[in-house]
Amino acid sequence: MRFPGLIAACLAVPCALAPVRTETLAASVGGTPLTPDQERGLKPKDRFRECENCPEMVVVPAGSFTMGAPNSEKDRSSAEGPQHEVTIRQPFAAGQLHVTVDQFSAFVQERAYEASSTCLTFEDGKYEARAGRSWRNPGFAQEGSHPVVCVSWDDARAYVDWIAKKTGKPYRLLSEAEFEYAARGRTLPGMYPRFWFGDDEKDLCRNANGGDQRARDSLQGVTLTIARSMAGCDDGYAYTSPAGRYTPNPFGLYDMAGNAWQWTADCGHGDYHGAPSDGSAWTIGSCITRVARGGAWNNIPWYLRAASRGWFAVAIDVIGFRVARTLTS
Repeated sequence: MRFPGLIAACLAVPCALAPVRTETLAASVGGTPLTPDQERGLKPKDRFRECENCPEMVVVPAGSFTMGAPNSEKDRSSAEGPQHEVTIRQPFAAGQLHVTVDQFSAFVQERAYEASSTCLTFEDGKYEARAGRSWRNPGFAQEGSHPVVCVSWDDARAYVDWIAKKTGKPYRLLSEAEFEYAARGRTLPGMYPRFWFGDDEKDLCRNANGGDQRARDSLQGVTLTIARSMAGCDDGYAYTSPAGRYTPNPFGLYDMAGNAWQWTADCGHGDYHGAPSDGSAWTIGSCITRVARGGAWNNIPWYLRAASRGWFAVAIDVIGFRVARTLTS
């Protein structure tokens, strides 16, 4: 597992809102795959669901953005550079929310799937791989509407493959570039704020579930340095929260910062030298680790920035995922 300050990341734990379209395509409310005509008629922020237990999807517009963080950004890591322009030439769809415990449970039951039975969890003041910890029991209480965690990259991949087979549509994981583009909610290159919603850390608790004062008071064994770095507000949850509890971003997506890190399709790379500029997944090189984005319920503001990134190799109590779908023009 490789991550700049991994344990700190696990313990420490990146504008104005546009109107969010509220309508779901009528033909897909009950879980019907889109027809070609319906798919061609999709507009940005349209929502659809293509099977009963499928995640609801939101259409993300095409556009370009500046990926990574400038040298001047507070808390920037060398892993977040060099900045480079990425062009997303075609709209795509992203899950409006994290994949939830209930949604993952439906997959496990239908497929009789054996998910990871060991998970890296923070208990007794330390992170440790623990047998018996899993998505069913990550070491803290969850409800069915919470994001599933303690799932490996292979588990996430198996889930999207199941949705793809079930619907006959090209479901997959987001690429890392798609995730940052979707998280920022911008369609033009430029200078951006640290977080998708602005630069002020005081706004974190109404926009994200991160490492806050409630987490500081609830987690046993957190170092004094990390405790002092947690957000000075209360987001209402010490651990995961129901998916969609906080403010949506300008693309109509929820929890693009906080709640749980989210697996992407990309292999781990220490920086962006050689990264693709077309928004595709970067799968050249060692794929022992995979990139996760977004930060989690126990992360200090550093890791909730839109440019923050990490790469991991195992199931952890702070990592879940979100699905994507390629759209045909």
